[in-house]
Amino acid sequence: MSQAYVARRQPATQQSPAKETLTTNFQREDKPLGDEDIQGAYLDHKDRLLNAIDTTKIILNDLREFNKDTWVVRYPQLSSSNGSPRRSLSFVDNPASTTDVILKPGMQHSVTLASVPHDEQKATEITDQHLSSDFRVLRLDLKLGPHASSTGPAFLVSQLEKSSIANLLDERIAASVNHVDKLRLRIEDTSSKVLVTGDLNAGKSTFVNALLRRPVMPVDQQPCTTMFCEVHDAAENNGLEEVHIAREGTVYDIKDQATYTRASLSELETIVGQNENVQQMVRLYVADARQPSESLLHNGVVDIALIDAPGLNRDSFKTTALFARQEEIDVVVFVVSAENHFTLSAKEFLWNASNEKAYLFIVVNRFDQIRDKEKCKRLVLEQIKQLSPRTYEDAETLVHFVDSSSSQQPTSANATFGDLETSLRSFVLVKRAKSKLHPASTYLCHLLSDVDLLASSNAIVARTELDQARDDLSRARPILEKMKHGREHLEESLESVEENGSAKAGSRTKSVLSSALERVGNGEPGVDKGITMPTYPGLLGIWGYTRDVRRTLLASLDMAVRLAQDEARVTTSSAIDHIATLGEKHLPEGVERSKRVFMPERMFSPKKGCRSSVVAGGTHGLGLGLAQRPELLEITFFDVFDVRHHFSVHFGDGSDAKSAEEEDSQVTALSVVSVGVGALTMVGGKTLGARGIIEGIVRITDLLGNETVRKWAAPVIGAFTIGLTAYFILELPNSIPRTVGRRIRTSLIHPAEGDSEDTTYVNAHATRVSRETRKVLRLASWDLRERFRAAMEERGREVKGAEEVERKAAIALEWFTDVGKRAANARSTAGLV
Repeated sequence: MSQAYVARRQPATQQSPAKETLTTNFQREDKPLGDEDIQGAYLDHKDRLLNAIDTTKIILNDLREFNKDTWVVRYPQLSSSNGSPRRSLSFVDNPASTTDVILKPGMQHSVTLASVPHDEQKATEITDQHLSSDFRVLRLDLKLGPHASSTGPAFLVSQLEKSSIANLLDERIAASVNHVDKLRLRIEDTSSKVLVTGDLNAGKSTFVNALLRRPVMPVDQQPCTTMFCEVHDAAENNGLEEVHIAREGTVYDIKDQATYTRASLSELETIVGQNENVQQMVRLYVADARQPSESLLHNGVVDIALIDAPGLNRDSFKTTALFARQEEIDVVVFVVSAENHFTLSAKEFLWNASNEKAYLFIVVNRFDQIRDKEKCKRLVLEQIKQLSPRTYEDAETLVHFVDSSSSQQPTSANATFGDLETSLRSFVLVKRAKSKLHPASTYLCHLLSDVDLLASSNAIVARTELDQARDDLSRARPILEKMKHGREHLEESLESVEENGSAKAGSRTKSVLSSALERVGNGEPGVDKGITMPTYPGLLGIWGYTRDVRRTLLASLDMAVRLAQDEARVTTSSAIDHIATLGEKHLPEGVERSKRVFMPERMFSPKKGCRSSVVAGGTHGLGLGLAQRPELLEITFFDVFDVRHHFSVHFGDGSDAKSAEEEDSQVTALSVVSVGVGALTMVGGKTLGARGIIEGIVRITDLLGNETVRKWAAPVIGAFTIGLTAYFILELPNSIPRTVGRRIRTSLIHPAEGDSEDTTYVNAHATRVSRETRKVLRLASWDLRERFRAAMEERGREVKGAEEVERKAAIALEWFTDVGKRAANARSTAGLV
């Protein structure tokens, strides 16, 4: 894992830069400053703080916009490891992924994360309990438990998506922007608001009455103040003492009487009692007859609003309202009972207030009733040290142990409360840089620290994603380019495999079947093996013999077809292997290869549910199973004695024999007659000539008229007839296969009338085998094309996605780095460095 440095927060005992600035400007011991110098330094600090607030607001708004439109801002978490400077950085949406970081010494309240090697030297050990790496202002409460408290038994909601976390963070940033606006108004406001709060029955109203030196606020042993009561100098109301009750749903305006109802101070207790469950704001205008140098309310310098708030733990509604109200005030005066110390509600309020107000004015009331006062002081101060370290450092002026009920006595008789009042006046009026500006400086410092942590953590994420995207691009982009360049070659190769495979299968089928037909035409089986010609049974079985010969020769043609199909299967298997080789060559690694298994025996199989075995032949119905077709097994007289063929061979010039083969040899009565007519035509034609025939007949007649000739004619003719008969009988076993084969060949090599050459037996089978081979190869090619296309699209999406991540990560890295610089400039402008 990568490591990073995180700036270390200085221990609480050291003086912060903001405090050092204030001390330098207002509390120089070597050269005391006059009132004009103090006022000038105050105004200068105020202007610089306002500029820093404006810059911070711009940063926050830019952060929200960037989070919404460009980059989902991640919410980091840093886990500690027993005082070691090494930390583990993770994110709420992905807690399983961690990055090692190291807390790096640096400016207080600044957080910087930068990658470092694993062997980096360890930073200085940190002893502060609350590290600056934790969010203070932009903290998201992502824990579930009793009262949604992060201190109770709870578990982290780690299953939220990044977008959900980003939305929660956006809401928190928006709340911070609103608070920054309130800070600006508070700083520009010349008046000061002092909030007096604490637990129930802690003596808040009694303390306010003590400050006013008169019983204005209602006091009882039971909780009395249930409304926010703002006490102002009567001079703001033309010197009139009265109560203004703000109307619900309106914004109070002293110049607009429609926004409030008037009442007298004596009616205040009744008003509070009647509106116990009503959330209203009441303004009291009270005259203080004391000198401005003695009065906090009527001080002659700054308008003061003294706000008496309901008790913290009265109910959740009013407690929440009090938490929200403290953001509007400048000074918190927290009244705690010396008997009860700080309750859980008080601690939670003080911790929340410390995000902005490092200095709190704490009044430990009813201290006179405590017997062991030293123990009480020690315990209270220890709690204050944990809750507000800066207040503890200045406890001499900010923490007072008094009894407000005795404040009505003269100041000389109640010196303790007099010291408290003097310290409060000094804190509110004289040390305005601490009471008025320092809360804003503290809040701004915490907010900018959170921005630093947020920006630097997301810069690490951006850097990681940028590096990962570039690694992905360096791996995927060459593969994509190679696939783009090889796509055309793959297409050409696949087309070539399909064409060559189908052409080879068709050509080989033609060769095998043509050879088989030639053999059959010569009276031999179409294949060498697997077929045996039938045995001649004699003259009496000549008809059955002729039928068996026809069936055997047809069966040999069927076997020749199967032989051609087997060779086509071998050709297809070779082409399939070639396609697989192309896949290995062109498909990138990681792409699943085809799981299809080529089964050659499934080629040329009849479709399921198809009873016929004929798969080709066009109008002739030629194809597999010729030996099982009844119409092809029928025999005729011309299968035994092909008179026309012999006559054409022996008495013709050869062209008639060829013509005879080209004609259909289907035997009919008309064909027998045609033989005779043909003979007569030859006799009467140019071949012999009519005169030659007549002369031959005259000569034969003359010879028969000779006695000697007549004596030998009968034996000669008889011998000739016997010889001719013996010839046919002895030659029939050999001539019948040739005659049948010749007739089969003649019927298969020529198309039917009106059909093309493609419908012939050989061409039809060649086309069928070629088409089947092409279909198988096309399926394999399609599968490879689809895998190649899908792989190429996947690589394209991967490259496009990596390029988009690279672009966004580069923008985010630059932007978050710039945010860190802008936050540093804002911190410098406000004098927080």
